[in-house]
Amino acid sequence: MIALDPTPHLIDGLSRRGAPDSVAVHDRAGTLTFAALETAVGGMAHALAAHGLAAGERVASWLPKTRAACLLPLAGPRAGLVHVPINPALKRAQVAHILSDSGARLLVTQRARLAALAPGDVPPDCRVVTEEELAGSDLLPPAQGDPQALAAILYTSGSTGRPKGVMLSHANLWLGAISVAHYLKIVPEDRVLGVLPLSFDYGQNQLLSTWAAGATVVPLDYLTARDVVKAVERFAITTLAGVPPLWVQLLEAEWPAETASKLRRLTNSGGALTRPLVQGLRARFPGADLYPMYGLTEAFRSTYLDPALVEAHPDSIGRAIPFAEILVVGADGQRAAQGELVHAGPLVAQGYWRDPERTALRFRPAPAFAEHQGLAVWSGDTVAEDADGLLRFVGRDDEMIKSSGNRISPTEIEEAVVAGGETSEAVAFGIPDPRLGQAILVVARGDGSREEALRARLRRDLPSFQQPARYVWRESLPRNANGKLDRSGLKTEIV
Repeated sequence: MIALDPTPHLIDGLSRRGAPDSVAVHDRAGTLTFAALETAVGGMAHALAAHGLAAGERVASWLPKTRAACLLPLAGPRAGLVHVPINPALKRAQVAHILSDSGARLLVTQRARLAALAPGDVPPDCRVVTEEELAGSDLLPPAQGDPQALAAILYTSGSTGRPKGVMLSHANLWLGAISVAHYLKIVPEDRVLGVLPLSFDYGQNQLLSTWAAGATVVPLDYLTARDVVKAVERFAITTLAGVPPLWVQLLEAEWPAETASKLRRLTNSGGALTRPLVQGLRARFPGADLYPMYGLTEAFRSTYLDPALVEAHPDSIGRAIPFAEILVVGADGQRAAQGELVHAGPLVAQGYWRDPERTALRFRPAPAFAEHQGLAVWSGDTVAEDADGLLRFVGRDDEMIKSSGNRISPTEIEEAVVAGGETSEAVAFGIPDPRLGQAILVVARGDGSREEALRARLRRDLPSFQQPARYVWRESLPRNANGKLDRSGLKTEIV
């Protein structure tokens, strides 16, 4: 397990964290040792610098998980630029928005992707290069600068409107990598399968935390759960990260016992794990430690639950990760047993790019009782803290269902719906009702043949005010570009 060093460094230094002859990347192009990684980062940084961009200008990338996509988070900042990764699943209108909003001066992509763009999608002052054009023999040495300088802008998926860019410093990225590598106990012998988008903070951190520990990352663009199973077998993967919809798919896939036994560590964020998912993952991967986690792009990650506590506390999101101060704040601004989760400390991002109004709403002064003063992230999420200091996610303020004078957590309804096995995925939200104010609607995966059994069970398990009024059954539930269930899209479509 790596030591916790609270000193922030420049993010491009991660290319030198591992033993020179240890493998840093194993991808379609082969393997790259840490010595070769350092050389490749230096070469790409030099090629970027040759375009003559001023320090702090933005270089965007719209790529699948190619070698270049893995190097750019280090090479861009080494060249003094700010990296803006664009999810390869996004369509042209979303890509055009991010290029325009970020003021990107350089776009790194592939020729085939350029064909999907229309005239005007790339701003006139933004040059376009292919990833092949970033190879070079000259090297740029490691950067010398301020760890608080901007290193990346990560755009949210935009399920509730146009994507907004979260500004991350070298220090944010470095300390996030060290924190995760430490509490996950990653060691140089580990092999981490990178299935999440590199434009997603959770996905990008898989690269950075793996390299912080001197371990190997195996980036994978997959189409089906079977592709993930094959990769675990082929590359002897020890660590797998996912979001709840991916775990549902993986538990439905066939896993040879020998392949499942290779995994030593499972990590979850991007949504709370349900009890059935926890039970399923522990049964399918008995040799793997399960790490439930909670995060938000504005502060990267806030909490994790120690695997030793998962059995007794399957609904918990745990305690603060290293370098994070997590506070539960009541409506009166004081410490509370249940209230808004507020994240303070050095992992807090620098705000939203060119959006002072939304920045002022989410990034506000920390409560007076916080150890870390200055700006904190007010999450808008309600959590409850138990006597042992463990946190439980209750719901988002803007997603809470208000019915008959009760505030109902959609997460609690969803967990109850899937608990009996009648369906494996569900989304709950409130719909207007003249008598109740809001009634509970559940969108569930399946053909509806087990709805009566589900209703009968919930009448036993839930009080009357928490009973869903209506079910909508779907063969599959929509996901956003980061693989999470698209709650907002479903609500807009149905309501």
